[in-house]
Formats: sequence, structure tokens, C-alpha cells
Amino acid sequence: MKTVRLTMAQALIKFLDNQYVEMDGYEHKFVKGIFGIFGHGNVTGIGEALEYMDTSLVYLQGHNEQGMVHAATAYAKQKNRLEIFACTSSIGPGALNMVTGAATATINRIPVLLLPGDIFACRQPDPVLQQIEVPGDYTITANDCFKPVSKYWDRLTRPEQLMTALLNAFRVLTDPVDTGAVTLCLPQDVQSEAYDYPTAFFAKRVHHIDRRPLASRALQEAVAYIKSANNPLLIAGGGVHYSFASDELIDFASTFGMPVAETQAGKSAMPWNHPMSVGGIGVTGTQAANLLAKDADVILIVGSRLSDFTTTSKAAFQREGARLLHLNVSAFDGCKMDGILLQADAKSGLIALKNALLDVGYRTSETYQHLIRDYHLAWQAEVNRLYQASSDEGNCQTNILGILNDFMNDDDIIVCAAGSLPGDLHRLWRNTRPKTYHLEYGFSCMGYEVAGGLGVKMANPDAEVYVIVGDGSYIMLHSELLTSIQEGYKINVIILNNAGYQCINNLQRAHGSKGFGNEFRHRSKETSRLDGHPLQINFTQYAESLGATAYHVKNAHDLKNTLQKARMETVSTVIEIPVLPQSMSQGYESWWRVGVAEVSQEPTVEAAHHSMKDKIRSAKMY
Repeated sequence: MKTVRLTMAQALIKFLDNQYVEMDGYEHKFVKGIFGIFGHGNVTGIGEALEYMDTSLVYLQGHNEQGMVHAATAYAKQKNRLEIFACTSSIGPGALNMVTGAATATINRIPVLLLPGDIFACRQPDPVLQQIEVPGDYTITANDCFKPVSKYWDRLTRPEQLMTALLNAFRVLTDPVDTGAVTLCLPQDVQSEAYDYPTAFFAKRVHHIDRRPLASRALQEAVAYIKSANNPLLIAGGGVHYSFASDELIDFASTFGMPVAETQAGKSAMPWNHPMSVGGIGVTGTQAANLLAKDADVILIVGSRLSDFTTTSKAAFQREGARLLHLNVSAFDGCKMDGILLQADAKSGLIALKNALLDVGYRTSETYQHLIRDYHLAWQAEVNRLYQASSDEGNCQTNILGILNDFMNDDDIIVCAAGSLPGDLHRLWRNTRPKTYHLEYGFSCMGYEVAGGLGVKMANPDAEVYVIVGDGSYIMLHSELLTSIQEGYKINVIILNNAGYQCINNLQRAHGSKGFGNEFRHRSKETSRLDGHPLQINFTQYAESLGATAYHVKNAHDLKNTLQKARMETVSTVIEIPVLPQSMSQGYESWWRVGVAEVSQEPTVEAAHHSMKDKIRSAKMY
């Protein structure tokens, strides 16, 4: 057997550089490169390998470990999970900074490979700098924190273990069902130890992503339910994108006169102006989608994990005897809410369903189709109203979104993650093409936005990328703005400044609070609380110090001119505009369950608790 002597880190890089995935006959180089921040746990191992190995993998310097994982996640999401970046860090705080990013990737079912450094496997220098010691179990390190947020976790204590670990890692990374964060913990001494690896291990390896067909029994059962449906509703999830099934979705809806609602992950799979498009579903959904959901007798859910926001905390589907059909590659997701599993790839499943329903001559009634169109038109009128909202007191958030939506081209991409903006975008944003709406809402991770924008731009270098973010989320994490400037990936960051965590402030006030701890204010000497003068933050000056082109915009009229200037720039831009708190859209025919204090010194809180209990009694529990 022919072998080659390499350090474990060198062997790792050599293997990563020769991994491919195949789908529908097309091959994609799976690992495009590595994000990293070097420290004593990886600089002399993986760092040495990247410096001197002959590799096509690009190395990108991160500026916050969590941020670089978010960027890698956004890249893989935008590439429909066919290309990824790995992320390497030192031990201790560098590694732990990646845990939040790992959870974000795993919850969203996005592949990302994490390579945190670890303590010495030999234990001779212990305790080393940044080592956490657990007296009762010396095998535990900081990297054990990755276990609950990783789909596969391993610690390599010998260089030859790399071979088994990598085969398992790529089994998970390329699996449409089980994918997520994969964490390989690499002790810093083992990274530098040499082993005679079989050369065959480094040969080109193609991982096949096969489309799972819908079984004939499941197909017959689904057809029987849909054929009897008078008021069906289709919910499109992220699986529609990952299966490249947007055309099949549109064709299915048009053929059978079936309305399509979208989850956050599924949005942009359907053009907003299609007569069967009823927009976002659930807590952040449209009135059209939520009214149809309440009376739907059959709900066909394509590629969604059915979060509480999608189902309005399981209160969305109120018709007695309504049945849920889950077209999903994951049996775990297909069992939710007592649904019927149609385990299959979204694209092949929709094609099979279409052909079978054509055979039985199914189509919804003209009356139902007219109702769908009426709801669609009524909702678009409401969007127009909100897009034109104005106030003498300042800028309205929905108006700012309307200006941006009108300005952007069809191929431009919007990126967001947390706060009140995902609700407004899910309800109001108008997309005409797939993959132009990039929302991280599985984890709703504050701080994802700027890093996510970088990842999206890397995946679509010819597109203009617009990151829309609240001031609270921007302050939390924006380090990869510097990476975008460093690498020449221009992104446009639009900060809507409402002086605090106003989304949660709204949630407080809706449940009896007068507002506490969520606005950016100085501490008051009179009350000893954070209700003094507002903080004054100069976002543009800070952005300019990093090398971005920055603008402070006072009103909607100035925003239109500034957006045109920003488009012409060649470096990343930051646009700050103040918006009024509570100027976002509100809920439409929806409810979100949160825990409300059963007893309180404030009567309005107790009243909110009783209201919550009434809602729970009317919801369907599964």
C-alpha cells in the first residue's frame, strides 16, 4: 500500500481539497476554503499546513469566531448546501465563540465544518493557557460544549483517527436529513504529529446527493386526502430551495389552483405577484395566508420543520378534522403535529403528486380560487398602505422597507435575521426570483446579519447584497464588515436605528409591561433605572474608521438618493437611518405563545396571563 507521510493537519487540508458532491449529474467542489483566526491551538498545526501545502482552498481571515461561522453558514445556505467553508479556531475562548454559530447552522440544517483547537492530548504541559480543568472528568474540555449543537462531534487524540473522523464528518455534511454543524476537535499536539497515510485516502471523492422518491403507498394516501380537499393550503419551506423545486412548486400551484404560503426559509420560492401566492405564514405571516390556514382542510407542507412561528404556536389550523401532509426528506419533521409523512425529496415528490392528481382530475373550485385571489389582492393593498406609512414624528419602518424594496433590482438579495425586521420582511417584502431573500430565522440569531451578508456576497459575487439590521443586532456583532472590506466583497448594510431592542420592548408591552430594560438609555439618577436620556451612537463614524463608505440619512427622501450612491460604490457601505419605535407592522390573524407571569403586582400582567390561557385552550395541542 502506497503511503505519504504528513502531519494530521496537512492530511486534513489535503483531504478537504479533494471532496466533491454530485446532484442531478452536476459535480460541485464541496469545500471552497477555510475561515480562521489563529492562536496557539491551531497556528502551528492547521496554520502551517495552510501556509505551505499546495492547496486550492482559500484562507479567509475572520475577525470574530462566531461571525466567521455565520458567514460560512450563509454561504452554504445560499449555495443550497452544495458548497461549504470550514472554520478553524484556537482553544478556549476562540473555540467557544463558535458555539453559537454551530447552533445556528444546526437548527437551520446547514452544513458547516468546525475545526477548533484543543488541549494537548499528551497532557504533559497541562494546564495550558486557556484550558478548562474539570477535576471529576479530565477528558472534558471547552470543546465538549459543541456536543449538543453539532450533528457529529469527534475529538482526535491520534493522527490516524483522522481517516475515520473525516469519513463520518462528510457522511453528515452531505446528508440532506442529518446535516448541520460538524465539529472535529483537534488537540494542538496531534495536529502536528506525522503519520503514514494511505495515498488512496486523498483521491478525489464524490459524495452523491440522491433524490429520494415518494413511495407508491404514501403517494396513494396523499392523493386520497388531497382529492377530497375543498380548501387545501400548501406551505413551502426551505426544502423547496434546497431541492431546486421552485419551478415545480409554481407549476403545482397553477395546475391545481392551490394557494401557497411560505415560511421564512421558503420565502422567494414563489413570486409575490403569482395569483396563488398568499405570502408568509404564521406569527410573521400575512392576513391572506393565516385566514386560509384557519379554514384549510388539507395542509400540504413541503420541506418545513414547522416551528412555532409557522404554526402560530399550533393555533393556525383550526378546521375540525384538518389533516397535515408532510412532504419532507426527514421522518423526524414528518411526524410533527400528528401529520402524515410523505418521505421524499421536495422536487421529485411534487412531480409525483402532480402526475397522480392529474390522473384523478383534481382541481380546486372556481369559488375557492376567487377567494384566494381576493385575499391576495386585499393583502397587496395592505402592503401598499404600510409601504406608504408616514408620521410627523419621524420615519416609519415599513415605509423605509418599501423604499428599499422598490429600489432593489430583481436579482439583488436582502439579508436579515432578528428583531422586528424579519416580521416586516416576511409579511411585506416582494421577491420575484428564488434565493433573493436570505433570512436566518431558525435560531433568529442577533449578530448574524453582517456576517451573513458577507457569506451571501461570497456565494453571489455579481449580486448586490443588502443587509438590513436593527441597531441592537448591529452593535452585538458586525466584525465581518472588516472582512468584507479586506477581501473586496462589497455589501450594503442598512441600520434602522430605533434606539434599542424595540421588538422585545413591544413584546413586553403587549403582555402588561410598561417597558423595562430594552431601550438604549443612560441610567437615570431619579429612578436608578435605564430610563434616562437616549444614548447617542455615531454608527457612520465607526464604519468609516473601518474603511467603509458611510451615510447618515435623515428621512425617506434622502434615502432614495443615498441608495443610488451606495450602489455605485466599490467598497462596503453603511447607511444609518433613524426610525420610530413601534412603527413596524403588527400581527395578522396570528398568536405567539410566550410565558406570562401568573401573579404580578401589575394588574395588566395578570390580565395578559388570563388572555394567554384563553388562547391556549383554543389551540390544538399535539
